Amino acid sequence: MSGHLPSVWHRPFLAESGLSRLMDEVFGDFSDVGFDISPSVGKTDVYEKAGDVIYEMELPGVTKGEVDIKVDQGRLTISGETKRSEEVKREDYFRIGRRYGRFQRSLPLPADVKNEKAISASLKDGILKVSVPLSKSIKEKAKPVEVKVE
Repeated sequence: MSGHLPSVWHRPFLAESGLSRLMDEVFGDFSDVGFDISPSVGKTDVYEKAGDVIYEMELPGVTKGEVDIKVDQGRLTISGETKRSEEVKREDYFRIGRRYGRFQRSLPLPADVKNEKAISASLKDGILKVSVPLSKSIKEKAKPVEVKVE
């Protein structure tokens, strides 16, 4: 026996659902996509609430004028730039632990987006919140089908 479990055993509750595909893409390894994803920028929660899929992304130190959001070919792309304070000269730092510069993150949109033009976004206290209206609930689709034993 090879010792490998079928992939469905690793995540039995989300197997073969639209939610499973969405979560795999959102939280998967982006290294092969070619986007610059920093550990300090762009950590994202994704959930469904009141008929919308909500993407909440950490963007510390970023203002709304520094964020660009685009929807194209079933993907939500969020990009921008975190800037260092001009008040402190580089030679005056003891340590630079935060990341600065351009960032970009591309996330999959669910298949059942009601209207791409109705997608809205707000930025408050370093959290970008993007609301995507759905025509059908992802959670409802993710429910397992029960088969009756006769």
